[in-house]
Parts: sequence; C-alpha cells; structure tokens
Amino acid sequence: MLEIHPSYPALASVAEKYPTHQGSLFQTYNDILLGKTTQQWRDVQVIDLGQCKRGALQGRRPRTAADADSLLHIVPCSLAESISLAWIQDVFAALVNPPSIYLAVVSDDSSIVYYKLSSGIVKPSI
Repeated sequence: MLEIHPSYPALASVAEKYPTHQGSLFQTYNDILLGKTTQQWRDVQVIDLGQCKRGALQGRRPRTAADADSLLHIVPCSLAESISLAWIQDVFAALVNPPSIYLAVVSDDSSIVYYKLSSGIVKPSI
C-alpha cells in the first residue's frame, strides 16, 4: 500500500532494497517533510546506508530553526529492533562521522520519538 502514496517515489529505491525497514523510513520521511505544524524540513534526501542495510535521511530544518543551515541526519528504526553500540558506530561511519545523528524510533501506532546521538562525550547545551 505504500507504493500508492505520493511520497513513495522518493523512497522507492531504498525502501525496496530494505523492505523490513521501509515502514519506519516511510513514517519518518513523511513526518519531517510533511509535518504541518512542526517539522517541514528542507532539502530532504534519502541515503542508502549499505553497511547498515537500511536507508537514512538527510536534510535541513525550517529556516526559522536555530540550526537551519546545518545538514542533519536521521536514521529511522522500529521500536521492536535491537540496537547495539556497534550498530550505532557503523551508522556514524557510514555517514562519514557527523557530529551527531537523530535516531527516529517508530512505534507500532506510528508515533515517532527522536533521540539525538553524538559521537563521543559532548557537553549538554544549557
């Protein structure tokens, strides 16, 4: 059924390559791109994280955000998945070590929680 959604063509190549992760990728993509009141990211692209066997998203937040010009990365996953530190390290390596990534955890009821993960020890912002 995802194939008939207007946003599916942008996700098709990665979604078809990793079908077990296409649901979380689809939900996250639509949340950050089409959110009417909050998200509305710009320049969103789908990335193939081959060594992690899944797709990820990169883009920029709305121009009104403090970090609007920063290129940010989101890695969708399901709440039912097991995540390890080695897997997270592989994600950072596949994305060429960005300062941080967002892990989008999608639950069965389609709610999404975003966790910001940083490489190494980072002092929290005040």
